[in-house]
Amino acid sequence: MTKPLNGYRIIELAGIGPCPYAGQLLADMGAEVIVVNRPGPTMPMISDRGKKTMVLDLSKPKAVEILLKLVKSADVLCEGLRPGVTERLGVGPTQCHAVNPKLVYGRMTGWGQTGPWAEVAGHDINYISITGALGAIGKRGEPPMPPLNLIGDYGGGSLFLVSGILAGLLKAEKTGQGEVVDAAMIDGVSSMMSLFYSLAGIGHWQPTRESNLLDGSMPYYRCYQTRDGKYMAVGCIEPQFFALMLSQLSIDPTQFGKQNDPSKHAEQHQKLEIIFSSKTRDQWAEIFDGSDACVSPVLNYEEAAAHPQNLARGGLKQQGQFLHPRSAPVFESNADDSEFAMPGPNDDTQPLLESLGYSANDIQQFTDDKVLS
Repeated sequence: MTKPLNGYRIIELAGIGPCPYAGQLLADMGAEVIVVNRPGPTMPMISDRGKKTMVLDLSKPKAVEILLKLVKSADVLCEGLRPGVTERLGVGPTQCHAVNPKLVYGRMTGWGQTGPWAEVAGHDINYISITGALGAIGKRGEPPMPPLNLIGDYGGGSLFLVSGILAGLLKAEKTGQGEVVDAAMIDGVSSMMSLFYSLAGIGHWQPTRESNLLDGSMPYYRCYQTRDGKYMAVGCIEPQFFALMLSQLSIDPTQFGKQNDPSKHAEQHQKLEIIFSSKTRDQWAEIFDGSDACVSPVLNYEEAAAHPQNLARGGLKQQGQFLHPRSAPVFESNADDSEFAMPGPNDDTQPLLESLGYSANDIQQFTDDKVLS
């Protein structure tokens, strides 16, 4: 079965985190993604699935020549190196567009290609710290809580890189001209903060943690500990769902008080904490199963694989050492995932070089000159 990106060739310069994950998403959608690894050991990751791999030592001019020859046949090149690195290697946007003007050149960084911090080191926690996102997460009076590295690396990073690449491909097909996509995590996360800027603009969001609708201050939007030390997630924002939650907890709504009466919230928090602590998480999960009360169990990543909704969606499948999330989004023309191919770091070097017209003698010489390893 065909996938939406079948026929597109994407070169991914090896890195960590958001650029490889963007490559995974594009490979899951059917693109031929070729990872150009550096010489040396690599760690197998789910983000490698469905990709082809080769090793080139781009510090050597012959390796740069090989890569630029590969670029001629590609639709996209994506990289997650510091600004200026690919230019110094000889494979920056200008050099690549000289051999392929239609190429979409995707660049993934934390701070962006410009600005006083452009070449400063950082990680997800640093990038989201200057966007307002990190400062909004956690309990009042305590340090902000790092939300794994989902918001900066993958939300503001990978997903915006992929959307930029796809937009670039549409432009290239219409105009014949490529594009350079400057995907900065701080830009992506700031864009994701649009809702909170909107709420602030109409007076419904405050900068203090645990003071707002979605940050744990409301008794109807937070997690509650259960008898076995696990948790239930409560998210009944709408009045009808809030009423249904109270009904399933056998709470008299008149005695409980109005949903959005701040003078009642401390008491409501306490009452719900007591009630949820009276049963185990799985007992509550059974009570609320299939209900519109917007109450659900908090699962760890291993438990998630067995949840009926995830199972029904084919959500997580064990293959070898990895528990694979299914491809997302799901396309009607190709709704089922087959087994995921997991390449080694150098599986496709020889066939890719042969496809570029290099002979067996050429490849042996590249090996002898350590261009390939």
